[in-house]
Amino acid sequence: MPSRSEWGEGSHIHSADDGDGFARGERCLVIHPHLKNAPQADAGAFVRAPKARLEEIIGLAQAIELDIVGREIANLNALKPGTYFGKGTLERFEALIQGRDVGVVIVDAQLSPVQQRNLERAWMTKVLDRTGIILEIFGERARTKEGRLQVDLAHLTYQRSRLVRSWTHLERQRGGAGFMGGPGESQIEIDRRLIDQRIAKLKRQLKEVKRTRELHRASRRKVPFPIVALVGYTNAGKSTLFNRLTQAEVFAKDQLFATLDPTMRGIDLPSGKSVILSDTVGFISDLPHELVEAFHATLEEVLEAQVIVHVRDVSHPDTEAQKADVEDVLKTLGINDERQHAHMIEVRNKIDQLRPEDLEIQINLAARADHPVVLMSAVTGQGVDDFLAHVEAQLSQTLETLELRLDHADGKTLSWLYAHGDVVERHDDEDAVHITVKMDPANARRFEQRKV
Repeated sequence: MPSRSEWGEGSHIHSADDGDGFARGERCLVIHPHLKNAPQADAGAFVRAPKARLEEIIGLAQAIELDIVGREIANLNALKPGTYFGKGTLERFEALIQGRDVGVVIVDAQLSPVQQRNLERAWMTKVLDRTGIILEIFGERARTKEGRLQVDLAHLTYQRSRLVRSWTHLERQRGGAGFMGGPGESQIEIDRRLIDQRIAKLKRQLKEVKRTRELHRASRRKVPFPIVALVGYTNAGKSTLFNRLTQAEVFAKDQLFATLDPTMRGIDLPSGKSVILSDTVGFISDLPHELVEAFHATLEEVLEAQVIVHVRDVSHPDTEAQKADVEDVLKTLGINDERQHAHMIEVRNKIDQLRPEDLEIQINLAARADHPVVLMSAVTGQGVDDFLAHVEAQLSQTLETLELRLDHADGKTLSWLYAHGDVVERHDDEDAVHITVKMDPANARRFEQRKV
């Protein structure tokens, strides 16, 4: 088993010798509970197949390098309030856990604190629910100061509700959920006070970070460039597209949540117009509400974006359900259906992984879509030129048209208009220069301020 030093400074997954965490490579059982008599989804909703859900939670476990020694879809007739699973299922998994020397069990559900505690007691092993495993990944991947603050806040908000269990690692400065082990329930009140103190401190720090981000945005508005924000389900290929367009080296891997911290770069469109491209954290179904709140600041750039690019993995069997999840998250951010439709480009990525007959289906669907759709492979570059043309077209729809009359001697204003707008018509007569200019709303406001 690797030592702590082999994992690097600040790693949140500790060796088994610590008695308070779990190690990379620890043997793991992954369970996706499937409630057979669950209420039917609303008409038109996309329901994921249990097998696809199981594969997704396995991907989450692999993202923190757990050794998957067992995987199972557990069909349930009803949920038990105390243990989630019925007695027979509990006993069957207990035998499996003991027989395969399992150190961690991941249950793809939102377990209550009591259910999580009772499962750990019944199985004599560590148990993480869906929220717990996502928080573990975020704790490991966040790199920027803001990202670490947001992750810590999400961890603490989640853990505070679980003091029916135990709490450890309150002394740690960053990362790590610290879900397992601890001083015992006699410390609950002390732990709650310590957590509340840290939550208050983190909120103060995040408030300052948010103020700094607003200053940066205000600075960009002085020399405004349109923002093009990439959004999409985790592992849809956003960072690969970002790297291709910007020639950057943002970490991109076939892995859930490969990117957590927002990244922004300037790029030039074929017309020469400059824009800011923003890569964002990937979305996922049943995203813990703690993270929706904690990462709201991370996604603020999306709110200001002139163009939102929804990158989809059309090779994934659950691509339609993933699309619905992303649209739901955008709505929680205040981006309604009308704005999504008016300002969004849909990139159907990973077409290089489609069978020829499936690619033909996508081509036909894209031709009939009532919104901009680009078929693309961010890996090979196929479709990138078409995508950039769509970005230019979308940006042109947001431009304002100004019809102006300038004195011949006002060369400074004329030069500014040429530099910050698109001069579509100009006519010079003896008295003045008559000019028609298209420019984005921010530059139009700046021009009005110049005249004041």
